[in-house]
Amino acid sequence: MNESSTSPGPAPSPEIDTSVPHSARVWNYWLGGKDNYPVDRVAGDQYREIFPGIVDTARAARHFLARAVRYLAGQEGIRQFLDVGTGLPTVDNTHEVAQRVASDCRIVYVDNDPLVLAHARALLTSSAEGRTDFIDADMRAPEKIVRAATGTLDLTRPVGLMFMGVLGHVDDYEEARSIVRRLMDALPSGSFLALADSIDVGAAHREASRRYKDSGAVPYHLRTPEQVTGFFAGLEPVEPGIVPIQRWRPEPDPFGPPREVATLGGVARRP
Repeated sequence: MNESSTSPGPAPSPEIDTSVPHSARVWNYWLGGKDNYPVDRVAGDQYREIFPGIVDTARAARHFLARAVRYLAGQEGIRQFLDVGTGLPTVDNTHEVAQRVASDCRIVYVDNDPLVLAHARALLTSSAEGRTDFIDADMRAPEKIVRAATGTLDLTRPVGLMFMGVLGHVDDYEEARSIVRRLMDALPSGSFLALADSIDVGAAHREASRRYKDSGAVPYHLRTPEQVTGFFAGLEPVEPGIVPIQRWRPEPDPFGPPREVATLGGVARRP
């Protein structure tokens, strides 16, 4: 049995509501973490019972993040990252992956969730040569994010902009596209977008998502493949393009080929 399924969870702060499921904590539970509460584990188990592939999806998303950051830092020479919708710290966070490739990388995390903010100090470790910072901001306020990021990042030089499984929290698709576009427009040519988002793969997936919303959790809106591809409009995708994330530059796995997951993603350059 996963240890997180029996532990009582971390002591809550006054601002953290443990009476309803929380997406970051549920995600943490699917990844085998301990930063979750019974209400999150119930919601996570209910989702998994209807749509078992969600656990594979959560794990594949973490692996995709690591591969994308390693590619950007290692092959494209990116030394600055803006990670929007950070989520709870776990293994191989953006700054850890990037600074293993190049110790002088600078990373800015963005989130406005009280739970994530409570854990932010775990994300603020850094190599001596690099730097990490955290911005308390809603992703719906791109201009605020850009202003705050200039304290750490040099926005005259290329930046890796990251949206990893967060844009589904924005109900309106055009608003979500606008968020991505406005942030990319603030970055110079040679910057990259690394993005992954869940797609609707059938009735079981939709039912699991509906019940998750009914639990009181903040809903996550499933997109179509065409909508996820639309986030990259005007950019130049690197090979193999916008694909199921387990197929994006896969690495050798001793356990065999990765399972198909309900998330599309890719990396694309601003020309």
